[in-house]
Amino acid sequence: MRVGIVGTGAISAKHALAYRNIGYQIVACANNTASKGRRFAEANGAQFVDTVEELCRHPLVDYVDVCTFPNFRLQAVELCAQNHKHVLVQKPMAIDLATAEKMISLAREAGIQLGVVSQHRFDDSVLFLKRAIDDGRLGRIVQADAYVKWHRSNEYYSPPIKGSWAVEGGGALINQAIHQVDLLLYLVDRVVEVFGYWQLGSVHRIESEDSVNALLRYGSGATGVIQASTALWPGYPERIEIHGTKGTAIITGDKLTTWDVAQDSGEPAPIASLSSSGASDPMAISVAPFERQLLNFGQACRERRPPACSGVDGLRALQVVQTIYESCRTGEPVPIRIN
Repeated sequence: MRVGIVGTGAISAKHALAYRNIGYQIVACANNTASKGRRFAEANGAQFVDTVEELCRHPLVDYVDVCTFPNFRLQAVELCAQNHKHVLVQKPMAIDLATAEKMISLAREAGIQLGVVSQHRFDDSVLFLKRAIDDGRLGRIVQADAYVKWHRSNEYYSPPIKGSWAVEGGGALINQAIHQVDLLLYLVDRVVEVFGYWQLGSVHRIESEDSVNALLRYGSGATGVIQASTALWPGYPERIEIHGTKGTAIITGDKLTTWDVAQDSGEPAPIASLSSSGASDPMAISVAPFERQLLNFGQACRERRPPACSGVDGLRALQVVQTIYESCRTGEPVPIRIN
C-alpha cells in the first residue's frame, strides 16, 4: 500500500516506523509548516506537497493517514471523498458528534473506507481478552473499569491549543483516555448512561479537564468507572479491570497482568509483569500494535470492507466522551443515544 500523510508531528514518526516495518510506502506528506514537512519527507523518502488538496489528489496515494490536531478531520475526509481515497484518522475522530456523523456519511456515500486509530485493540493482551470474554471464560461481566492516571508536564500544555475545546475538543478524557473508552466498548458492551465530575485546569493552565471521574452503566446491566487524568505526578500505567462472575482480568499498560479465573481452561493467558505505557512520556508506546492496525486498514481498503476500528467505532467512543462532558456540565446523569 502507498500512503499519504497529513501532519508530520510526533505521532507521524510512530506511523512512519510502523509503515517501514510492514512494507507500506509513504509516497507523499503535507504539513502547514513546510520546513517540518520537508524534513519528514526527506527522512522517509517521500514527496513533500504544499497542500492537503494536492496530497489527496496524488495519483500514487492509496489512502490518506491524517495525523493532525482533532479539529482538522472533516476537511480531510471531504477531500478524500472527492478524490476517492480511503482515509485513516487519529483519535479522537472529531471534537463533536455532528462532525463525526458527517465524516461517516461522506465516506459511505463515496464508497471509501474510514478508519480511526485505536491501536490498543491490537495489543496481545486485548486480543486474548476479547477472545476469552467472547468465549465466556469470565462469565457474565459485572464490572468494567478504566484508570488513566497519567502526568503531563507544563511544557506539554504550553502551546495555547493544547487542552483547548476548539482545537483538541477537551483534555485528559478525549485526548488520552479515549483509547480506554474504546477498549471498554470493544471488550464489554455499549454504555447507555453516564454520570461525571471533572476538574478544569486543576494543575495545568488549560481551559478543559485535566482530571475527570465518571460512572458508567452498560447495556448488559454491568457498571463501571472511568478515571482519567494528566495531573497525577509522576504518572502510572493505565489499567483496564474487568470482573465477571467467574473471575477477573486486568490489563496494565499493554500487558495482561492479572488473570484470576475459577476452574479455567483453554488458551493459556499471556501473563506478563512489564508493560509499555505513555503514563509520563507520550511516545513511550510500542510500535507493534500500530503495525497490526495499519496492516488491517490496508487489507480493508484492498478488500473494500470495514476495518477493525471503523468510523462507527470512533463515533461510539466519542459519544461516551461527549456524554460524560455533558454530565459534568449539568451535574446530572445523562443517557447515551444509541445509533
